[in-house]
Amino acid sequence: MLDKIKLLIAVLLVIAGVVGFYLLPDMPALVRVLMVLGGLAAGAVVMYFTAPGKAFFAFAGEARNETRKVVWPTRKETIQTTAIVLVFVLVMALFLWVVDSILLWLVGLALGGSN
Repeated sequence: MLDKIKLLIAVLLVIAGVVGFYLLPDMPALVRVLMVLGGLAAGAVVMYFTAPGKAFFAFAGEARNETRKVVWPTRKETIQTTAIVLVFVLVMALFLWVVDSILLWLVGLALGGSN
């Protein structure tokens, strides 16, 4: 029950930051953005002290560790893969244009048009 109350407080802190952003339009934009970020930070701190919050932060840490293990492609591999995708998209676009034109012509013939 205590965790639910803490989660509710965390949500209310985030909402308070967003509401402050919209209720104070005369404030400088930086201050308004800092209100939202402060609400998010305060909500995250309160959420950290709940069981679901600790589980979430542990999961996020494990996910970050897993992304460090990923072998990212080199620049050359990225450019080659991008070029292959672009060529494939162009070929498919051309193919679909041809099929569409043929179907348009066939429908025109079926309906007795002059296409």
